[in-house]
Amino acid sequence: MPNTVENLNAQTVIPANGTNPRTLYEHQVEALKALNAINKKPDFRTLLVLPTGGGKTMTAVYWLLQNAVDQGKKILWIAHRHLLLEQAADTFINNAYTSIMINHTTFRYRIISGMHDKPVHIKKDDNILIVSKDSINRSLERLDSWLKNEDVFLVIDEAHHAVAKTYRKTIKYVEEHAKSMKLLGLTATPFRTSEKEKGALSQIFTDDIVYKIDLNALIDGDILAYPKFIDGCETGVELGDMIGLKNIQEIENFDALPKNIQEFLQENNERNSFIVDHYVRNKEKYGKTIVFAINKTNAFALNALFRKNKIRSDYIVSDVRDAALGITISSKENEEKIKQYRDGKLDVLINVNILTEGTDLPQTHTVFLTRPTISRVFMTQMVGRALRGKKAGGTTDAYIVPFIDNWNGKIAWVNPQSLFKDEYEPQDTPAKKQQYELRMISISKIEEFAAMLNDGIDTSALEQIEMIERIPVGYYMFSTLEWNHQILIYNSTQSSYQALINDLPQIMELYKIEEETISDDVLSEMTDYCIEQYFDEAMVPACQRSDIEHLLLFFAQKAVDPLFVPLDDIVRKKLDVSDIAKKFEDEAMTGRERKAYLDNLWNAEDSVYKIYYSSPYIFKRMVDIEMDKLDGYVDTEYARPQTQAELRKLEDLKLEEIIRRYPNIGIPLKMKVFDKARNSDGNYVCAGCKKEFDNRQFLQVDHIKPMANGGKTVEENLQILCRTCNQRKGDK
Repeated sequence: MPNTVENLNAQTVIPANGTNPRTLYEHQVEALKALNAINKKPDFRTLLVLPTGGGKTMTAVYWLLQNAVDQGKKILWIAHRHLLLEQAADTFINNAYTSIMINHTTFRYRIISGMHDKPVHIKKDDNILIVSKDSINRSLERLDSWLKNEDVFLVIDEAHHAVAKTYRKTIKYVEEHAKSMKLLGLTATPFRTSEKEKGALSQIFTDDIVYKIDLNALIDGDILAYPKFIDGCETGVELGDMIGLKNIQEIENFDALPKNIQEFLQENNERNSFIVDHYVRNKEKYGKTIVFAINKTNAFALNALFRKNKIRSDYIVSDVRDAALGITISSKENEEKIKQYRDGKLDVLINVNILTEGTDLPQTHTVFLTRPTISRVFMTQMVGRALRGKKAGGTTDAYIVPFIDNWNGKIAWVNPQSLFKDEYEPQDTPAKKQQYELRMISISKIEEFAAMLNDGIDTSALEQIEMIERIPVGYYMFSTLEWNHQILIYNSTQSSYQALINDLPQIMELYKIEEETISDDVLSEMTDYCIEQYFDEAMVPACQRSDIEHLLLFFAQKAVDPLFVPLDDIVRKKLDVSDIAKKFEDEAMTGRERKAYLDNLWNAEDSVYKIYYSSPYIFKRMVDIEMDKLDGYVDTEYARPQTQAELRKLEDLKLEEIIRRYPNIGIPLKMKVFDKARNSDGNYVCAGCKKEFDNRQFLQVDHIKPMANGGKTVEENLQILCRTCNQRKGDK
């Protein structure tokens, strides 16, 4: 029997060397600036509001890694769904790079929830706790030693839920027990239906909204898709006569369809066939589609019809319990189906109460709204599942298909199109012309392009990195009385150059440079020092020695920072010809079609390719290199953060986890516990009510001392309870 096993819910993260290959969008950079400004206050309570698909989690994590983790401060991240917790943990791991974490070489996170780790295992030196609101709310005292004398950032994901008592209780507890607390809420939908809740939300987040961007700005920037609403999907189902005053009040109070109407709709063959037939007729247009069903039974019925029509579909639902065994269907099944959808093995994913928040499925082109709602929040979240734009790995357009039943005007259902009315007006504003800046950059790129075209020069290191990383984010431009110079700046070198420029006065003082000139031997020594201190030899693209020399000579003469000229993000993305290579592969273009496509791009009136790549041959060769990558002829390697799982004694795992990992250990242990519960007649006896059972169908293995209180999964701490006693006992 192994003494220890890996606890994947508590891991130490080792940041990767270099710069994060994921490029932040312009609105995310602006959000970071706003957060930096409010962080100057000793404490704050504020909201970060980005539309669904705008990258709330990524923005918050990027900022927190730099301003909390790297500064030795702690993070308590709270969400209400397991998938949101895992998404947050993955985001912390995948964005840990030394470019933003210069003080701390490692950090540790722990996920706390009913299906992850338990509050009893929290350690004082955990840097980040990612917790479900219910798990932590029941065990707030477990935070005492973790909070004591600590500066804590409390983050609430999907913060429009923060008006709930559980959240308010946790906020107050952290505020009272930590040295200091800064509260950051993340949401796409800060508004609520109730005016009272709006007031409660403003009382929690007293500093209001730190940063917000409108939906239309993200659509214009290709970060979100443009929503196309499909009219004319009336189901023909009449429901007005089935609904009374009590039903109307139930809908308005709880946004829940009355049971009698649910039962009428869930297996209504006419309505379900209408929905499925609409998809079948428009399959090529709608593509990968998420269907929001009325309830579980409706999801099962729709799935059967989709499959009958040869559509690759499946369903994900929450809280499905086996009537006989009382067992909840494993969330692993839902996760596996979501993975199949992501991997292209499913075209339609039908869901109930799962995919409204947090889950990122950028491949989705269409949403079917078969479940009406009076909640603007819920409608926004449903529609948002299809709104990932091209820059976010999604599509240019998204189809929103509401299926309309006849309620005789009795219910004010939210019209999804009203969410966007007057908010988005397409504008044909052309991208900024930066011909001068591009020409300045292209002159400096000629040498690099020439090297890549020369078979005698090894440029494999350049070719292996993503194309976008070879396109400058801008350049420093400066001149002396004798010359002009530009330094191209890349993601790999940007932070290093900024640090160097900030320290130039001290470097000049160190080398006692008081005149406006530097001798050749001192210049060489200073350049060596700067490269060694500020730049990593593994940077690709790397810094150029001549650039450092020119920068030192310039500062010696003028003692001012050089001018930085950024390259427009839209232009930079357009210059990334890897997208062209992907298009060639996805559309299986012939050689003639490829040539015609490249010629059109090159000869366009506002072509940026002609300026940047200098010649059509270079342009084509760069596309060919990206094609070779897709075909596997060029190895692509990226530095990635690493993790080391916490080691946990086997007895600290749940019995189900032991059975899953080590069935030869877990199953015999379970059998021993059941055998001990048998009496002389061979019946099983519940340790609680002492009732006898002739089979195990209604019995469960339970910890005598709960794991939440430090109980172990060992034979002497396990007992058999009937379902009623087990539910009554809970974790008491």
